[in-house]
Amino acid sequence: MKEFIVAGCQFTIKPMDVKANIEKALVFLEKAAKEHEADLVVFPETITTGFTPLSKATQEETIESLWEAVSEVPGPITEPIQDAAAKLGVHVIWPTYRRGPSKDIVYNSCMVIDDNGDIIGDIYNKTHPFPTERKEGGGWTTAGDKPVVVETKLAKIGLTICYDGDFPDLATTETLMGAEVIVRPSALLRTYDIWQFVNQARAYDNHVYYVAINSVGVDGSGNSFFGSSMIIDPTGWKLAQARGNDEIISAKLDPDPIKYVSHGTKSPMIFDHIEDRNVGVYKDWILKEGKCPFEPAKRIPYKKKSS
Repeated sequence: MKEFIVAGCQFTIKPMDVKANIEKALVFLEKAAKEHEADLVVFPETITTGFTPLSKATQEETIESLWEAVSEVPGPITEPIQDAAAKLGVHVIWPTYRRGPSKDIVYNSCMVIDDNGDIIGDIYNKTHPFPTERKEGGGWTTAGDKPVVVETKLAKIGLTICYDGDFPDLATTETLMGAEVIVRPSALLRTYDIWQFVNQARAYDNHVYYVAINSVGVDGSGNSFFGSSMIIDPTGWKLAQARGNDEIISAKLDPDPIKYVSHGTKSPMIFDHIEDRNVGVYKDWILKEGKCPFEPAKRIPYKKKSS
């Protein structure tokens, strides 16, 4: 990893207006590159449409209308950003719904666009869609099935999206795959406290930079997202914090960040959460399916694949 500046852009979208949202993203991308001197720019989850589709029709009609609104990748939903990334010489984390191979499949995805305008590495499909976002819960998203870490000129970047951040195992898996920075484009509606402590925990659990960029404003569902994007360092220290409006945040990432236990002290850090895991204690348990000991209001299990 090299020293570089990461910026996060949060802004209010126009629900399902892909053209308008891309145009606005281009304005923010240029500001992040020029005003913040960003090398990497991260946008919130599903920035091209907003998180919730406008359609109140059947599930099938909703999925098809969303499929029609977006495109394959690369395609119209990425090409303007690819061109701008090349022109500005920046890397971009670009989150969007994208077309699957048929009209009944839409993925909630994000990808790395490099400073040449190329999509590099694998495209990440959200592996933990929120229960009501998944088809099983009456939603529209088909879940992905693999973690993704992309090696760039700046750092090895792990890709996650919103609800993925609630699952420590995914962040640890990507850390074990070599991630130095994990990004979390989000459209999170739960409390600010949950947003903050989960972001800090994932960074501190794994000693990685954690760049969590949240939606702001109202989407097609009428829900109002609170923004509060943040950048956390590998000691769990918050480097940058957005407010609840259209805003860009940024921070410079140090390639040697865990020599001391906290900012402002010279007390040496002599532990590594990844190396210090006593995996024999839980290796027979951590990958077992199960349920928590308490009952939620409703359970929406994944559909089991036929063998």
